[in-house]
Amino acid sequence: MTYPPDVYTGDSGLVSAWLRPNDSTPELDLAAGGRCHYLATGVQTGGNFGLYRWEMGPAVGGPTPHFHKTITESFYVLDGEVEFFQGEDWVAGHAGDFVHVPEGGIHGFRNVAPAPASMLILFTPGAPREDYFETLIDKAKTSAMTPEDWTAFFLRHDTYWT
Repeated sequence: MTYPPDVYTGDSGLVSAWLRPNDSTPELDLAAGGRCHYLATGVQTGGNFGLYRWEMGPAVGGPTPHFHKTITESFYVLDGEVEFFQGEDWVAGHAGDFVHVPEGGIHGFRNVAPAPASMLILFTPGAPREDYFETLIDKAKTSAMTPEDWTAFFLRHDTYWT
C-alpha cells in the first residue's frame, strides 16, 4: 500500500485547520433526549469523510439491518452500551469498542440499555448524510411521504434494507 497522489501541491503549508468546540450546539435533537453533532460534514472535508457524534437516550432503537453500496460506515463507542448488527446477529459494544462496515456490509445499531450511550459515526467518502438525518426526524415531512417517496429517498441516500 502506498500514499495516494498529492492533493495539495504548494511549497508551503496552508492556514486551513478549524476547531469545533465540544460545547457547540448540536445540529439535531433526536428521540428520547438524544442529539447529533455534525463534527465534520462531507462538504467541510471536500467529500473525504463525514464525522458525527451520535448521542442516544436510554432504551432507544436505531436503524434496522441495512447496507450501503457506495460508502463505508465506522462506529466508535464513547459512552454506554450500543448494540450493533454485524450481518448475522447483534453484539454489544462498550466504550472504546470500534466497528467498521465496508461497502455492502449489513449493519444496524441501537441502544437497548436503560442508560444513555454515545458514539462517533464516520462515513467515507463524505456523502450528504445530513439531509438523510434531518428528513428522518422531520415528522411533518415524513408523514407526507408516500411509499414511492420513501423508496426514492432511501435510494438517493444509498440505503438498502434487508
